[in-house]
Amino acid sequence: MMKKWTWFFGGLAGLVLLDQLVKLWVLNDLKPGGPIVLIPGVLEFLYVENRGAAFGILQNRQWLFVVITAIVLLGVIRLYPRIPEGRHFLPLRLCAVFISAGAVGNVIDRLCRSFVVDFIYFKLIDFPVFNVADIYVTCSAFALIVLFLFFYKEEEIAPIFPGSHKG
Repeated sequence: MMKKWTWFFGGLAGLVLLDQLVKLWVLNDLKPGGPIVLIPGVLEFLYVENRGAAFGILQNRQWLFVVITAIVLLGVIRLYPRIPEGRHFLPLRLCAVFISAGAVGNVIDRLCRSFVVDFIYFKLIDFPVFNVADIYVTCSAFALIVLFLFFYKEEEIAPIFPGSHKG
């Protein structure tokens, strides 16, 4: 059990550190220097202060996002020990770590700066500006959907989610 938590918190710390180091670079170099065009008309690094959620909704509701993050983290911490050992469930464990790291990375911004540092901009489709922590959460959520739909059988995951299976 201790090994499982060591991997969880070690991965969480490493991923949050990466997110925060990239955001520090954005604040120190990108913000004062202006946008960096990676692929003209397609992709650029553009400094944005996001005081809302995805697509700019719920502006200036930082307390709400902190509460939601706490609920998500409590849920992950409650469910994580139920994930069986073994390679078969490694993708599920990784998703838990990445979702947690994304949530923590953005909540650090909200608590320390009152906004989330975003900087990755797909100009070609005018997609909302996002960051590394957002990638963690989005890719993990997508992976979870794929895993639950196509990889894990209901009887394999039922013990992880108490009360979710039919009696």
